Amino acid sequence: MGLPPGAWWVTGAGLVGAARAGTMSGMSGVSVSCAVVIAAFNEEDTVGGVVRVARTFTPEVIVVSDGSVDGTVGAAREAGADVVDLAVNVGKGGALHAGLRAARADVVILLDADLTGLSAAHLETLCDPVRRGDLDMSIGVFEGGGFVTDWGNKLTPHLSGQRACRREWLLAVPDLAAERWPEPAITRHLKATGARWAYVELPNVAQVVKEKKRGFWGGAKARTKMYVSLLTYRARRRG
Repeated sequence: MGLPPGAWWVTGAGLVGAARAGTMSGMSGVSVSCAVVIAAFNEEDTVGGVVRVARTFTPEVIVVSDGSVDGTVGAAREAGADVVDLAVNVGKGGALHAGLRAARADVVILLDADLTGLSAAHLETLCDPVRRGDLDMSIGVFEGGGFVTDWGNKLTPHLSGQRACRREWLLAVPDLAAERWPEPAITRHLKATGARWAYVELPNVAQVVKEKKRGFWGGAKARTKMYVSLLTYRARRRG
């Protein structure tokens, strides 16, 4: 898989390649706090496990229930998260924006609520390059977690929901709260600001696919709506 211009690839061997100069100030030598923000919509079966792993990495774990009508809120609280409970479903961008506003840390890790195989080491891999000031954003890519999620993630790594970045930078992303799926808006802001970013491998992490969670037809419908929103981002913003 080719890397876009300006990207690094981070493996177990460290940082490889070269990146554009970024606009964020470095944080080397400064104590930098880190929080985890998880946007969740009807994820009662998996969100607790993600929260429990995140809590082994940082005490500041925030779950934003995006209008969930199942037991997501209770599962997240039982696992130890602070919960922002939105009354209506506003989309992932709005949910993340609410979580970022609730967070206090300098750096935030964004995680999906349906991950499996996650460990504190994966969160360290995401957070450390940003916390040290080597990168402005790290983007996690699955490796070895399963054929379906590995393949889908590697075909469209720029759409990954697993990221680490400075909280204030993310809050400055134009249209973040308005986008049901915010990844294209974040990518556009990365390019506009000349930020330093990299893909980092997350070994043995996978995601529960929509078709498994919602049944084949329900999952396929949800996936189609997601990709329509993602693929029409540029056209909508030009309009």
